[in-house]
Amino acid sequence: MTSKIRKPNGATPEEFELSVAEEILRLENSSADLKAPLKDLYITAAKEVDCGASNTRAIILYVPYKLLPSFHNIQQRLVRELEKKFSGRQVLIIAQRTILGKSFARSQKTQGLRPRSRTLTAVQDAILEDIVYPTEIEGKRIRHKVDGSKLLKVYLNSKDQPNVETRIGTYASVYQKLTNKNVAFYFH
Repeated sequence: MTSKIRKPNGATPEEFELSVAEEILRLENSSADLKAPLKDLYITAAKEVDCGASNTRAIILYVPYKLLPSFHNIQQRLVRELEKKFSGRQVLIIAQRTILGKSFARSQKTQGLRPRSRTLTAVQDAILEDIVYPTEIEGKRIRHKVDGSKLLKVYLNSKDQPNVETRIGTYASVYQKLTNKNVAFYFH
């Protein structure tokens, strides 16, 4: 059961995380088309998030960054099966990424600046890409309002509109919970 969840530094998983890992293991054993792709995959964490006004809940699965492409290959089937098991909840898969602060000091062995992929902005953009996957982001605009607040407008590919339209509220609330940024989704 715990083979499908590996916490960093050997921490013990919570009960909810164990139940999600158990469902993934059950899917691997019962589904013939998911057995081979799921064999070497595991999650690092799972979190349930309340999505505000719509009274829906979302399950966020954190996966290791190196395993993200493998999860993308089976994401639609895996998400569909997990949403059946956890009825009324939407499942999102996000890579576990590291943010390094501006004052990041490298060790003596490695010299150089902090990688662009570890900056706050790059990680937040990557989280947004992970949330809306498999839909492509066509464009982004930041609207600065008179009261000083900002709204990130994200334009998604219109070919996926029928599949994604019901999930937009979940996407916005999950992104707001993870990054503390307001976002609105549109189709372009």
